[in-house]
Amino acid sequence: MSWIAVSVFAAFMQNLRFMLQRFMKKTQLSTAGATYSRFLFALPFMLVLVAGYASVTEGSLPERGSLFWAYTVVSGVAQILATACVVALFGQRNFTVGIALKKSEVILTAMVGFVVLGELVTWGAVLAIAIGFAGVILLSDPPKTDVALRWRKRLFNSASGFGLASGLLFGISAVGYRGATLEVASDDPLMRAMVALAAAVAWQVFIMTVWLLWRDRAEIGRVMASWRVSVWTGLTSMLGSLGWFVAFTLQNAAYVKAVGQIELLFTFAGSYFVFKERSSGREILGSVLIVASILALILTV
Repeated sequence: MSWIAVSVFAAFMQNLRFMLQRFMKKTQLSTAGATYSRFLFALPFMLVLVAGYASVTEGSLPERGSLFWAYTVVSGVAQILATACVVALFGQRNFTVGIALKKSEVILTAMVGFVVLGELVTWGAVLAIAIGFAGVILLSDPPKTDVALRWRKRLFNSASGFGLASGLLFGISAVGYRGATLEVASDDPLMRAMVALAAAVAWQVFIMTVWLLWRDRAEIGRVMASWRVSVWTGLTSMLGSLGWFVAFTLQNAAYVKAVGQIELLFTFAGSYFVFKERSSGREILGSVLIVASILALILTV
């Protein structure tokens, strides 16, 4: 199934992009700057790709439906806010609970997809998603200094709120982006994905530029000065996002997100083979569950 291969590719490229952003965050830029660089340097690649592809295929850009910009604007904002919620989690004492709730992204994507687009998932897919959710939680690496809290304080606190909000917002952005691709009047999945992605990235560059001009103008200069690394961040971001958008044109967003959990396996493999870090039984079990979840999803869809 092509959507599965594209989802795996997108997850791999997203993992590379996170590695580059982590490097920039530690050496050159703020969190906002590292996020901004992703969109800013991806936009030129995206515009050239769309223009070139349109000229050799359909001759012009296809028409967009009446809901195209509504889906794009809401999804772009939701994606930025979701990222901000995840960043906020790192300053919380009970980080583990918040991250666990963030992993509800796939489940919440399925719920949002049903409410917004009327898309259902099969019971077999629900079971596969649940298995993957368990594996993701096991593979997540909580801070060793996290102090155990009473259940009320673990569940009702700002970290839990940030985690659940990020999962919901990422679900909204995924479903909204799928909705945007379905509003592009073309039979070519790649064209539909490119048009929707170019619009989304342009919108995100615009609102983040306005934000930085208001809050931290100097950071824009630092982002531009980091172009030697940022250009690769933009390229990997564009390739990864294009993969997600193509997959969204072909399949239910919840299924795409479920397969996309393989990104954690790429991170796990990198720590094992590149950094020679030993793996715990918990990490191995989590990896096995994620693989089982993806295989089960492939068999049920």
